Amino acid sequence: MARVIFYEKPGCKNNIRQKVLLTAAGHQVIAYSLLTEPWTKERLKSFFGDRPVVEWFNKTAPSVRSGEVNPENTDGETALLMMLKDPLLIRRPLLEVGNQREVGFDVEKIHAWIGLNSTDESLQVMTESLMQQDLQGCAHDKNHEHHH
Repeated sequence: MARVIFYEKPGCKNNIRQKVLLTAAGHQVIAYSLLTEPWTKERLKSFFGDRPVVEWFNKTAPSVRSGEVNPENTDGETALLMMLKDPLLIRRPLLEVGNQREVGFDVEKIHAWIGLNSTDESLQVMTESLMQQDLQGCAHDKNHEHHH
């Protein structure tokens, strides 16, 4: 099984579900706070690969939801500078296994990459349930407030 470096927003409900799914599949999850990690532009960009800049952003970040930040009209260099100043803008989680890095938690993509099948029959029902959920973005309802 894989050793997964997992950059999260501590306390995020979807990040918790994602870690449960990875652990149930037998992966070793080493979690770090995305908010306090000493990012550089180069290191942060390495998680985004060739994805469009709009897919680098956390769509539920307060400054995105308020319209202050518009990911659609932001170039890569500006996006990275904004994310270094406000890590809540970074789509999460950021995942690292060996030399490969990913952003977000697309269940199908991660399953194809490192596998998400439960290693324990007693966890299989929970695993299947989690894999059916939308584990991207924020798990709160649409009218919630973030307090940081």
